[in-house]
Amino acid sequence: MSVSRQKPIYQSSGFLFFGIMLVAFNLRPSITAVGPLIPMIRADLGLSNGWAGFLTTLPLLTFATFSLFAASIGKRLGNAQAILLALFILLIGSVIRVLGGAMWLYIGTGLTGIGIVICNVLLIPLIKNRLPQKTGIVTASYTTGMTLTAAVASGVSAPLALDLGLGWKGSLLSWAVLIVLGILIWSPQAKMPKVAPIPAIQKFKVNVWKSRLAWQISMFMGVQSLLFFTLIAWLPDMMISRGLSPVEAGALMSLMQLIGLVGTFLAPIVAVKFKDQVGIILTLGSFYLLGFSSLFIHVLWVNYIGLTLVGLGLGASISLAYTLIGLRTKSEKVTASLSGMSQSAGYYLAALGPLLFGVVFDVFSDWDHLIYLMLTSTILFMFFGVKSGRSRSVD
Repeated sequence: MSVSRQKPIYQSSGFLFFGIMLVAFNLRPSITAVGPLIPMIRADLGLSNGWAGFLTTLPLLTFATFSLFAASIGKRLGNAQAILLALFILLIGSVIRVLGGAMWLYIGTGLTGIGIVICNVLLIPLIKNRLPQKTGIVTASYTTGMTLTAAVASGVSAPLALDLGLGWKGSLLSWAVLIVLGILIWSPQAKMPKVAPIPAIQKFKVNVWKSRLAWQISMFMGVQSLLFFTLIAWLPDMMISRGLSPVEAGALMSLMQLIGLVGTFLAPIVAVKFKDQVGIILTLGSFYLLGFSSLFIHVLWVNYIGLTLVGLGLGASISLAYTLIGLRTKSEKVTASLSGMSQSAGYYLAALGPLLFGVVFDVFSDWDHLIYLMLTSTILFMFFGVKSGRSRSVD
C-alpha cells in the first residue's frame, strides 16, 4: 500500500503567489514615503530643494545602473535567490539611511534602490517561468500590490512622523517591518531548484539594444516613471504651498494612488485582449493632459478632480509598461533582456525629473514649472506609447 506524499506548502503555486505579493509590497514604500517628509528632512538636515529632490532621483539612478546587472545576478544565483538577496539589501539600506546625517541618508537610499531594482527586473521573467499560464493575472496583481503599498506609504508617512511622534527617521524605519516579513515569506523560494527556461526556437540572437522598438518601449517606461516619481517627490510640497498640512498632502497623494489601483489591475487584463494598445495609451494621455492642466487653477476641488484622472493614468501606465515588455517579445530570454534594458534606460530618463524640477524651483520658485514639466512629459508619453503600442515584436 503506497502512501502519497503531499508537497510542502511552500512548493505550491499559491504560496509562490503570496511570496510574489509580499515582494511587490516592498518595492515602493521606501520611495513614496519620502515625498510628504521632504519638508521635515530638508529642515532637519539643511538641504536645498535640489538636494531634497535628489532623494527621489538617487534610487532611480541605482535602478537604471543595476538594471544592467540584475539579469546576470539572476542567472548566476537563480531568480528566487537573487530576489532574496535584494530584500536583504533593501533592509540594510532602510536602516542605514536613518543612522545619522545627510551622508548616511544618501548611502542608505542608494542601497534601497539597488534592492528594489533587482526585484523589479527579475520578477517579470520569474513569473513567466514559474506561472506561465497565469502571467496576465499575476502581473496585474503584483503591480496592483506595489501601487497599493505605495499609496499607503504616501498617506501614513507624515502621520507616523507627526501624530505618533516618530519623526521622519522613525517613519521611514517603520517600513523595515514589512521588509522582514517579505524575507521570511520569500526565503523558502530560494531553496527551490532552479526552473529550466521555457524552450524557444530562435534563428538568431536578438540584441535588444539595437532594436528601435526596444528603445521606444524603454522611453515609454522612462517617461511614465518620470511622471510618477516627480509627482511623488514634489506634489505634496506643492499642495502644502496651497494651504494643505503635511498630513493632508500625504493623504491626497495616497488617495490619488489608491484610485490608480483600478487602472493598475485592469490595464494588463484589457491590454492582452487587443492586437495593439494604441487606443489605451491615447486614453491615458488624455487623462494626464486634463488632470495636469487642472493644477493651473488654484481651487482645491478642481485639483482633486484633476488628480483623480492623473491617479488613474499613473496606475494604468506602470502595469501597462510591464505588460508591453511581455507582449512585444516571444521568448523568456528576450523578455529578461528587454526588462533589464527598459528599466535601465527608462530609469535614467526618469531620474532627471525630480532633480531637474528641484533645481528649476531653486531658481524660479514657481510651482507652475512642475505643471509645464508634467505636460511636456505627457506629450512624450503619448508619442512613445503609440510607437510601443503597435502590434510588433522585438524578436
